[in-house]
Amino acid sequence: MNVMIIATKGCSHCTNLKKEMDGLGVEYRLVYAEDEPELVQKYGIRHSPNLIVDDEVKFRRQPTERELRECLDC
Repeated sequence: MNVMIIATKGCSHCTNLKKEMDGLGVEYRLVYAEDEPELVQKYGIRHSPNLIVDDEVKFRRQPTERELRECLDC
């Protein structure tokens, strides 16, 4: 499973999402929208944070822990 968080550098929710992902033991790549505008364009990013799983946008917001577990089969 390929998991990526796309967020802005100032996103206050990103810290929480990273903690939840770490707590679930999920490996992910953190990408800052400011550094990779081609990904922003590709996925139509307009808000932060975004969770991309296997090249599909799963959340365009901070998901709940339950939503994360269901989405990532944890």
